Amino acid sequence: MNASSSSPKGFTRDKDWWRGAVIYQIYPRSFQDSNGDGVGDLLGIVNRLPYIASLGVDAIWISPFFTSPMKDFGYDVSDYCDVDPMFGTLADFDAVIDTAHSLGVKVMIDLVLSHTSDQHPWFAESRSSKDNAKSNWYVWADAKPDGTPPNNWLSIFGGSGWQWDAGRMQYYLHNFLVEQPDLNFHEPEVQEALLDVARFWLQRGVDGFRLDTINFYTHDAELRDNPPLPPEARQAKTAPAVNPYTWQDHIYDKSRPENLEFLRKLRAVMEPFNAAAVGEVGDDQRGLEILGEYTRGDDLMHMCYAFELLSGDTPTPGYVKEVMDKVAEVASDGWACWAYSNHDVVRHMSRWHLDPMGARAFTTLMMCLRGSTCIYEGEELGLTEADVAFEDLQDPYGIRFWPEFKGRDGCRTPMVWDQTQHHGGFSEAPRTWLPVSPDHLSLSVAQSEYDPGSILHHYRRAIAFRHAHPALKSGEMVDMKVQGACLTFTRKSAEEELLCVFNLSDQPATLDAPGGNWHHVGSELNSASPMEDGKLHLGPWQPALMLRETSGQDPEQE
Repeated sequence: MNASSSSPKGFTRDKDWWRGAVIYQIYPRSFQDSNGDGVGDLLGIVNRLPYIASLGVDAIWISPFFTSPMKDFGYDVSDYCDVDPMFGTLADFDAVIDTAHSLGVKVMIDLVLSHTSDQHPWFAESRSSKDNAKSNWYVWADAKPDGTPPNNWLSIFGGSGWQWDAGRMQYYLHNFLVEQPDLNFHEPEVQEALLDVARFWLQRGVDGFRLDTINFYTHDAELRDNPPLPPEARQAKTAPAVNPYTWQDHIYDKSRPENLEFLRKLRAVMEPFNAAAVGEVGDDQRGLEILGEYTRGDDLMHMCYAFELLSGDTPTPGYVKEVMDKVAEVASDGWACWAYSNHDVVRHMSRWHLDPMGARAFTTLMMCLRGSTCIYEGEELGLTEADVAFEDLQDPYGIRFWPEFKGRDGCRTPMVWDQTQHHGGFSEAPRTWLPVSPDHLSLSVAQSEYDPGSILHHYRRAIAFRHAHPALKSGEMVDMKVQGACLTFTRKSAEEELLCVFNLSDQPATLDAPGGNWHHVGSELNSASPMEDGKLHLGPWQPALMLRETSGQDPEQE
């Protein structure tokens, strides 16, 4: 395979561009409205791409913009190869590709392959009879003799994972909404149809895919019941604790070994384009193991992310070490992609109760961890979770479990560009699809640009620091240790070693300074310098970053 590949538009990408990349996630409904209808769109993305490029990111990931009834806001696809009119046209998407590439930014799109909308023509044909050409394209099963569903599988959105269809007199599987029937990956024609979808977008110039619910593709062909989990083993990473979905050990309805066959086929389709994929692994018990399994070697997925840093309380040094040690154990031959926030979870500023100093520390930490990274629109501004009133809710997940679980709307409210403009510069419409949070206006892009101490400028500096050091792009991560409230580790490449020390607390910390020929770097990131008394004195939430080169050249000192 060639070291680089060109898209039909002439954009060249190196085959390893994804390794250590920083990817900016765009939720298109909430990014920028260009036509005044209160909903973000593709031309709005085009208009804001110079801002994204100014962050220094390598790529964008755009959440679904395909034709859809929008029961789950685009994650219920009714046409994989067209743009929903709400977001624009295929020509508008071409403008996204052309503009991004002209700015040196790659484009990844969100493929939802595990299920479609119930309005997809494939499902309309499949449900029409038991003997049509697509009758086996979805997961159909007979009822038990008493009329109940075939097994005990549950939906992430609540209730049974099975829905009765009066026309076929059978149940169909839906791991998510009733309106999102699951495709049957045991049917070869289904796999080939989905590979054609990937080919369509690759030929249009995309640089890769974010693969929604990648471990949900294949189900147990025997439809065996999931075993129960004892209460002490239940975790709430992929579903809220109020949902009994967390009460099962999901070994039969997802994460099946047969899935690897399809992933290899998908990788083979992507290889000639030097495109890359990042898979979303949704599993409470075995997320990191699946991450390692799906990214092992060079014929499966390039990278995956699990939910270890997308859920739970503020990560302690011990927890971070536990996660990274597990990755080293189960994914040493794979590649992780880390994220703190996305469109499905409470924003980490609120989830971890961070102040701006803590937010900066965790941002620097992310850029120093081994793997690639995703940042979610608005986190670079320090946006908190928005408080959305029940009457303004759009998310069916939140509406169902309110008030114990308020859904995902709080992390999906519109981006704030300029606090002096209507709806923070997001839209000229009288009303936006979700209200702009008043608490976000003072954190707008315009306001943050004028403040040299803003979190926005810290993100730029942290991303630039990552790109400036080969050890952070693809080097090893070794010698991770916990010393009180501090986490220490070393990143190593052929060119350099970088010692990373993080005080992950709001109290000062003192450590022994490292021996050896280390040189202080990262002063732009508030990195502490070794003191003459042989100690590292770290302020609250302060890192200490030190470099020594291994290539024989004198390191650049600050």
